[in-house]
Amino acid sequence: MLGTQPRPPNVVLILADDLGWSDLQCYGSQFYKTPHMDALAKQGVRFTQAYAACHVCSPTRASMMTGKYPARLQLTDWLPGRRDYPFQALKNAEIPQQLSLSEITIAEAFKAHGYRTAHIGKWHLGEEPYGPLQQGFDLQIPRWNKGWPKTGYHAPFQLDGLEGNAGDYLTDRLTDEAERFIESHKDQPFFLYMSHFAVHDPIEGRADLVAKYESKLSNMQRSSDADFILEGNPDDPRPLSRDELRSRLTKPTWGGFRVFSDRIVKIKQQQDNVQFAAMVESLDQSVGRLIAKLQSLKLDHNTIVLVTSDNGGMSAANFGRPDRVVNKDRLDAAYATSNLPLRGAKGWLYEGGIRVPLIVYWPGEGRGGYGCHEPVISNDIYPTLLEMAGLPQRPDQHLDGLSLASLVRGKESLDREAIYWHFPHYSNHGMQSPGGAIRVGDYKLLDYFENHSVQLFNLKNDLSEQKDLAQSEPEKVNELRSRLHRWRSEVGARMMEPNPDYVKQ
Repeated sequence: MLGTQPRPPNVVLILADDLGWSDLQCYGSQFYKTPHMDALAKQGVRFTQAYAACHVCSPTRASMMTGKYPARLQLTDWLPGRRDYPFQALKNAEIPQQLSLSEITIAEAFKAHGYRTAHIGKWHLGEEPYGPLQQGFDLQIPRWNKGWPKTGYHAPFQLDGLEGNAGDYLTDRLTDEAERFIESHKDQPFFLYMSHFAVHDPIEGRADLVAKYESKLSNMQRSSDADFILEGNPDDPRPLSRDELRSRLTKPTWGGFRVFSDRIVKIKQQQDNVQFAAMVESLDQSVGRLIAKLQSLKLDHNTIVLVTSDNGGMSAANFGRPDRVVNKDRLDAAYATSNLPLRGAKGWLYEGGIRVPLIVYWPGEGRGGYGCHEPVISNDIYPTLLEMAGLPQRPDQHLDGLSLASLVRGKESLDREAIYWHFPHYSNHGMQSPGGAIRVGDYKLLDYFENHSVQLFNLKNDLSEQKDLAQSEPEKVNELRSRLHRWRSEVGARMMEPNPDYVKQ
């Protein structure tokens, strides 16, 4: 008790990096083991149609911290962003190199009400003086603001403020620090942002878990489905059909792993990467350790826990250099996972790039073991956690988010017209044209910027986005496209300009 008032609830916000929608057992994975996150889903609410605000990391993280769409913040790509190349018909839109200090972050909102705040793990929203300590966090571990582990997941980490002995694993060490923070602040309300580097590349698992999955894989009956498929660019003048792509895949000249002609790339179709599987299970063990720490301190009945990811899984390799060639003996280092039944990957506007896991545990208030099918997005996390904690809303700050508290209590829908995405850049994870997207009801429209092509899917009937309805439903295309364009204007979204150095391939 704090005086005569009940103690405010603690909040633990756990963000994974590059964890795909189907990378958890409770979302359908047959290879990765995630018993702790599955158990949390059985106690809380598992959202089946949760979205990241972007298909790459920094914009989603900015959205979570502010409750705003990345387009409104104009922080629409990972930091520092991809350079321009001659193959691009358009120049990447300029982005700020940090989250503005004028934003009142979710950490600042909690801190203003007496919470102790900690950021442990990945920041990736600006170098000093734009780090977590300037954005409302009392504690930052490690003092490293970039979006990847400096030397990888195995000690020595060479990260300021995070010691590592021989044999230490980064995910475990960050969890050590999170447990220490919880222990140190067990007698006062706290907001812990546990922002893992995992399962972002480099794809390096802990040795004991790698051995476990090597054994599991060797004893599995291998699927007869293809290990990889080809994906083209739907904004090209004549995009290739699925049958044409399938035919090319059988030819020897298409046997490698690179960016092919017509900007075609390969997408992983199997969850069989033992290094990545080990990373997923280490992440799950971290969640289990934090829950166990809360239980041992008798804080679990007064702590809100939310677990999600910043974008979809890396099923397409990172072709930051368009001329990169991935050696066949290094595929597990380049292709992390499969997002099936979703199409695409991190860096793509298809569901595989933007649909993510979201599990919310709200003790004493939330519905247990419930699957919520309402579409929600990263922007919603800010107002949701404020309402759950009993704190006043900040509508002028999180103006693009809606509280999900009613959904966690068991309500089935929100009063929301649409969800939007805007990506005026070329992605490292595939050669598709830049573009945006809108989801209204079951319909999702993708609007590309090079040749102004569109695709339209009904996700209720076509989760894998294989049947393009743009030609058969022109009225729906016009309706959604007009709404998307109006939204871009309303939020001041930056658009792309022609690339003066463009060389047609």
